[in-house]
Amino acid sequence: MQKLTPVERSALRAEAHGLKPVVIIGEAGLTPSVMKEIGASLDSHGLIKVRVFGDDREARVEMYETICEELGAAPVQHIGKLLVIYRPKKEVAKERSSKAGKGMREVTIVKASASGTKRPSVTKVMIKGNERVTAGGNIKRAKPRQTSTKKNTLG
Repeated sequence: MQKLTPVERSALRAEAHGLKPVVIIGEAGLTPSVMKEIGASLDSHGLIKVRVFGDDREARVEMYETICEELGAAPVQHIGKLLVIYRPKKEVAKERSSKAGKGMREVTIVKASASGTKRPSVTKVMIKGNERVTAGGNIKRAKPRQTSTKKNTLG
């Protein structure tokens, strides 16, 4: 179980204020599938809220401690039937494949007016990875490169 300083806990409580419960624990309690779901949610979100249905406060506290111990998470807050749990996200370095191109990006295009007295027009456009903006402000798509049949047979 991780330990948080009071300042960290306060910041996480403020961050969790707007969150909705991600996992709901029913009458069956902490089943292995519920623990697996909580672990997956912590991996993807880092900070989650869990709602526990049950009126026994001691059972909720016990569940809270069990979740934090088994998953290596830190308890942030326990208010009523809501549990707030934190575990830092694991940094995953994604490797780009050689076939992957650039994604969509936003480009600002500034075109001068036909007469010099008016302001230039400014537009924001989303362009794909295979497109480019010319000096005149036009969007051009890249053409597939032609390769000779001889080079195709060589591999």
